[in-house]
Amino acid sequence: MKTVLLVDDEKRMLDLLDLYISPHGYKCVKKQTGVDAITFLESEKADLVILDVMMPEMDGWTTCKKVREISDVPVIMLTARNGKADVVKGLKEGADDYVTKPFNEEELLARMEAVMRRTKNNLDERLEFKGLTLDEAAFRVTFEKQTISMTLKEFSLLGLFLSHPNKVFSRDHLISTLWGFKTETEDRTIDSHIRNIREKLRQVGYPIDQYLKTVWGVGYKWSSEVE
Repeated sequence: MKTVLLVDDEKRMLDLLDLYISPHGYKCVKKQTGVDAITFLESEKADLVILDVMMPEMDGWTTCKKVREISDVPVIMLTARNGKADVVKGLKEGADDYVTKPFNEEELLARMEAVMRRTKNNLDERLEFKGLTLDEAAFRVTFEKQTISMTLKEFSLLGLFLSHPNKVFSRDHLISTLWGFKTETEDRTIDSHIRNIREKLRQVGYPIDQYLKTVWGVGYKWSSEVE
């Protein structure tokens, strides 16, 4: 079952969207502020975000921009504002589609399916960052036409970092994500895998130390910019 994060300051609209969407096999998570939506996405997974624009404190454009800093989840802006400038602004902040209120239920569902399908196809299970390419389908990492041999866990760790730039992962989070909650894996196992990833990328000339950062006392993160 796919999870849809609904973000709107009006509870009535959240309930209405839930009523429309849930019967079609979606699990709806309802949040009334952009801050709460960001907090949810920092620790939980969603397959789609439906986001209102006009919200107090943090509007939908700002929320979308912050979502893009931590996630590639598809975002549909849902709003009564339908001016071209508003549409363009939403798309520039990272939205994948724009639906205006009042909306047609069938059209919204069709757009949801199209966005999720298009996003999946565009990703094509391939991640790229400054010349480094991780091809999940082929289980291959390359840099400047050089193939970098990695174990399954190293490959999975690198993929997790590339998928969530600037997100800090604790060692416990990494262990539970890659090994499962019921595991006796220790923190130093993560450290060992990180060390191996760094060494393998250094050997092919990739400036890994500029991007894969140790966050002392917490864990690791992939920095999207040189610090």
